[in-house]
Amino acid sequence: MPSAPVLASLPLRAKLAQLINVGFRGLRPADCAPVLRDVRDLGVGGVILFDQEMVDGSAGPRNIASPAQVRELLAFLQSQARIPLLTSIDQEGGRVNRLKPIYGFPESISHEELGRLDQPAETHRHAAATAETLASVGFNWNLAPVVDLDAHPDNPIIKGKRRSFSADPEVVARHAAEFVRAHRAHGVLTCLKHFPGHGSATGDTHLGLVDVTRTWHERELAPFQKLIAADRCDAIMSAHVFNAQLDPERPATLSRAVITGILRERLGFRGVITSDDMEMKAIASHYGLEQSVPLAIEAGIDVLCFGNNLSHDPDIAPRAIGILERAVTSGRIPESRIDESVARVLALKRKIGGRAGL
Repeated sequence: MPSAPVLASLPLRAKLAQLINVGFRGLRPADCAPVLRDVRDLGVGGVILFDQEMVDGSAGPRNIASPAQVRELLAFLQSQARIPLLTSIDQEGGRVNRLKPIYGFPESISHEELGRLDQPAETHRHAAATAETLASVGFNWNLAPVVDLDAHPDNPIIKGKRRSFSADPEVVARHAAEFVRAHRAHGVLTCLKHFPGHGSATGDTHLGLVDVTRTWHERELAPFQKLIAADRCDAIMSAHVFNAQLDPERPATLSRAVITGILRERLGFRGVITSDDMEMKAIASHYGLEQSVPLAIEAGIDVLCFGNNLSHDPDIAPRAIGILERAVTSGRIPESRIDESVARVLALKRKIGGRAGL
């Protein structure tokens, strides 16, 4: 069914809430009052789970303790949503692996290991096992695969964590396609990341501004281009990297030249574009929330991700919604621009089994 009837029925704040993917603290429904409000009362579009606090180690466990616990938590949150939630996680395999064996989940393997094997059938097998695990506990959106190239020996966050399949765009695209295909077979959405390429960076955008102007190469677009053309692309995540070759003023997430000009218009991608975590220092240290939130939407981002883990604010979702509401009511952002993103989000949700009502 088309999303138009659902979209037309939503008031502005409910539309804006669909553009938020928010992290939270709590293992069980009783521990999760702020996100319960976000889901039930505000109508946020998605939630993202982590297994550990990234900054505040004294805060205790985050969202993941066992398969049964995760299943109960996600089922509860879904039951409270008027529009089905996107339930997301970073489950790439290897070091970026939230569902760890210590919590009772299966072992996983990194993209780098799979790329070295260079056996697409084996990549498909491992990805299918991951997707089956995700679906079994209620996740419907894996923020993976990584399609960044292994493009710089001193890259700390891609190469340093063995997150790239290869330095060769053809190899990356081949294995990423199998990753996506295996997830789709189990009803789990995927997300290519990080556009327009983080593999050539020599810094970590979690920690601050990362300038790839001198190291980035056009071939970093190739895996995205190939996968879009092959219809192996549910969603794409932006990178927070700054690249003066592409935009002399703003990092990719906040750049209309990159997000709309290259990804939408040049590469022809029509699906959901999500930001990387808006609280990463590459954005948060240089742009306040009042600046970054409208700029991202103006750039062409559809979903704003707030992992709420690099710093913790239980009210981050209503704050972001309020900022966007003011931008729309002031005339800065046309409501038609919001409608475009909401329509894409609803279309993405319709890809998940049992969502025909959207």
